[in-house]
Order: sequence, then structure tokens, then C-alpha cells
Amino acid sequence: MDDQGCPRCKTTKYRNPSLKLMVNVCGHTLCESCVELLFVRGSGTCQECNTPLRKSNFRVQLFEDPTIDKEVEIRKKILKIYNKREEEFPSLSEYNDYLEEIEEIVLNLTNNVDLDNTKRKVEQYQKLNKDTIQKNKIKMTREQEELEEALEMERQATEQRKILLQKEEHLQQRMKRKNKQELLDQLETSHLPASILLAQHKGKSAQIEVQIEKSKPAVTFSTGIKMGQHISSVPVPRLEEVLYRYQPVHIETYGPAVPEIEVLSRMG
Repeated sequence: MDDQGCPRCKTTKYRNPSLKLMVNVCGHTLCESCVELLFVRGSGTCQECNTPLRKSNFRVQLFEDPTIDKEVEIRKKILKIYNKREEEFPSLSEYNDYLEEIEEIVLNLTNNVDLDNTKRKVEQYQKLNKDTIQKNKIKMTREQEELEEALEMERQATEQRKILLQKEEHLQQRMKRKNKQELLDQLETSHLPASILLAQHKGKSAQIEVQIEKSKPAVTFSTGIKMGQHISSVPVPRLEEVLYRYQPVHIETYGPAVPEIEVLSRMG
């Protein structure tokens, strides 16, 4: 990454770590200073391929390979035109062909392959499907707005839960401090033995803890187990099975009985 640099002024990230590289629509790189110098009037040509450019055609290079930045930008533009969805096709095979066509267009435009025919193809598709493209664009905008609205509602709900939890924790701390102060007051003023007062305080503290636990919201994990739920550590009982017993295989020979091994050994 440190050997990345501007092809015009030869400044590298190794020499200047704050160097900001900019990539244009044709996939070639210049540093921000050279862009400001060469495109001070707003327009000019690429230093490597002489493509007519404007200053607005440059953007900060995000990837080490500027070709990737070029492909990302081209893909964004093409997907705004080729914005059909799977449900708009009669079969999955036709939808896959449509996706392959998009990939071929992106590949050609990224690598400067058959540019004229590819651009003509995109323009023709855009002209023939103008209404569908606009309709899908409106649908995508509406879905994006609904998604942002849902995220905002979730954020507000999270903030509300956070505020409620903070209030609850503050109330619990007040209850504990009050109970502790009551114990100190009783130790100062009461004539009862300290052991009895401490036992009473302990019982009251236990009641407060039970009350706090009951007031806590139930949190359920993805396993379905609730927080604080007691899980038995007793192992699962094993099923005892009958041990395997060997049964010699009986083969019917339909003839005289086979002699025993001792008889065979005596007979040689």
C-alpha cells in the first residue's frame, strides 16, 4: 500500500502518508493536488488516455487497485438502469440470463471491451424500458424510506428502553441507600441488640433484591433460554441396552454331519 503514488508528481504514500489519491471514471489515478492543479478550470483530459474529464469525475480512491473503484462506480450506474427484480420474470432461467447480461456489460465497460456496442446496448435498453425503470426506481425509493423509518423507530424504541432502564437502576439505588440509612438510624436510636437489627436488615435487603429481580424485563436468548432461568446440570440418563451375544451361523449342508475338529486331527 505504501508504494501507491501519483503517476504525475511521483509522490508516494511512503513519502507522504497523508497523500489522498483520486480516481476518475476511466480508472486512472491522480493525487488531490494534481487534480486541483490540472482541473482548476473544471475540465480537462486524462493524463494517461486523453479522455475528456471534469473535476467532478474524480472521487477518492478506496481500493488499492483503481480498477475496482472504476468497476464499483460503473456497477452503480448500470444497476440504476437494469433494476428489474426476480418476480418480474416468468422463470428463474430468464432472470439468471438477465443477471449474466448485467455482468457482461459491467465487465466490458470496466475493461474497455467493445465499448461502442456496449454503450449502444445500454442506451437502447434504457429507451425501451423507460417506464419500467422509473417505476422500479420509485419502488426502491419507497422501500428505502420504509427501511429508514423502521430503523428510526427501532432506534427510538432502543433509546426509550435505555431511559427506562436508567430510571429503574436509579430507583433501585435509592431503595438500597434508604434501607442502609434506616439500618444506621436504628443502630443509633434503637435499644434492640445489633444482631437482631442486622438480621432484620438482611431480611429486608433480601426482599428488595427479590422485588428488583421481579421488576427486571425478561431477556430471552436465541436458544429460547431466559436470563436467570435455572438450567439443570444433571446428565441425561443413559439407556441400558442388552449386550451383543454371538450366535454361530448355521449352514444347512443337506448331507452327513461334519466331523469334530478332534476327530479330524486324529485321522490326520
